[in-house]
Amino acid sequence: MLYVQSRYIADLAAIFIAFFGLTRYFNVALRGEAFRQMLLGTCLISAAWFLAGFFSNLYVDRRTKKFAEEIIVSFYNMVLTILISSSVFFFLFTDRMVSNRYWIVQFELIFVCSILFKYLIRKYTHYLIYRGELTENFLLVGYTRAGSAFIEMVDQFRYYGYSCKGIIHETAKQHAGIPYLGKVSELEQILREQPVQEIILALSNEEAGLVKKIIQICDAHKRKVRLIPDLEKYTQTNIEVANLGIMPVLNYKKLPLDRWENRLIKRGFDLIFSLFFFVFIGSWLMPLIALAIKFSSRGPVFFKQERWGVSNEKIVCYKFRTMTISSRDIDEKGNYHQATIDDPRVTSVGRYLRKTSLDELPQFWNVLIGNMSVIGPRPHPVPLNMASLETVENYMLRHIIKPGISGWAQVNGCRGETRSVADMQKRVDHDLYYIHRWNLFFDIQIVLQTIINIFRGDQNAY
Repeated sequence: MLYVQSRYIADLAAIFIAFFGLTRYFNVALRGEAFRQMLLGTCLISAAWFLAGFFSNLYVDRRTKKFAEEIIVSFYNMVLTILISSSVFFFLFTDRMVSNRYWIVQFELIFVCSILFKYLIRKYTHYLIYRGELTENFLLVGYTRAGSAFIEMVDQFRYYGYSCKGIIHETAKQHAGIPYLGKVSELEQILREQPVQEIILALSNEEAGLVKKIIQICDAHKRKVRLIPDLEKYTQTNIEVANLGIMPVLNYKKLPLDRWENRLIKRGFDLIFSLFFFVFIGSWLMPLIALAIKFSSRGPVFFKQERWGVSNEKIVCYKFRTMTISSRDIDEKGNYHQATIDDPRVTSVGRYLRKTSLDELPQFWNVLIGNMSVIGPRPHPVPLNMASLETVENYMLRHIIKPGISGWAQVNGCRGETRSVADMQKRVDHDLYYIHRWNLFFDIQIVLQTIINIFRGDQNAY
């Protein structure tokens, strides 16, 4: 609750900091009619901002979301605020003219200050969580694949603010030092002894009666309950929860990119983004990278590799060369040799390019010619595809859309070497999540998170 309240206060502070910055920018004295009019306008913008926040869900708790989503929602809220406030000025203050320059400067300041404050609040919240001051304790009831994955997730991303204090299951289960507390029949006694705020239910669909009983017990003890569906059943499907009368119903929907208008939107975004890249960034950055590669090692600047595109169609994927020219992908035993940490095949320049993902920039050409997208499942080398066909569940489903330069799996840390089948399964699960929940804002969010990761670095990029 304190986290959400602090974001309200931070936004209000951002609006009025922008207001005083505006008075300095336009050299408006802190007395007089001009100052009063600007103050009135700022008060109206404040009201419009918080009204827009109701529609944009700006103040939903996003501690477990990527910061890129926070940026996108804030931008969306700013657009709504502009529409609301400009309409109010147009209809209620017809005798007053507001210049476009005034609007542009004010909302630029509000947006920048708001994002900066949200970032600082986010980091301070993470600091408090790591100190154990804002952590919510929970018990896991049931130990399905979904429950195990949930524990691994909150352990990996500690800044989510969750800590598992025990596992309740019909048979004894241990997970990374988390104690087994007993059977479901002992839940009431366990709740009296354990200081937890939430119960996470990870039971199979066949145990619906038991789920109802557990919810009743938790209600009696005033504990919040979250239900995790079985990942094997739901991560690879596009579902929405709707109501038929008072009955909740799961609707299985078509894939978003099955609709031609969505494919047109995605292709339009790809063309605009890649052209923008080549004109404003690639035109000067790519020649510099090419020179660095050429002067640091023998061999061509670009590396071409056959990979699988949409519907398993073979495509030629372009990258900047990051390894020595004598390097081989296939070892003496015929096994595909993925890049590893401190791989001796990687050049000094190549190590930096791989760390920052700059080696992928030539793939914007693949986007322009239409066999790749800016965002989508990463195309794997053919030997890696062949090795995963029989071992990874639903592996081939990731090829029902165009591969991408970046993707949901990559910004969530599922990149680099896949040391086990479980690593590849996790990557595929993220890819299928993206495929079934695609929308334009999701693509923009992943682009922003990719840019953030380039500057922040990724431990799995090598």
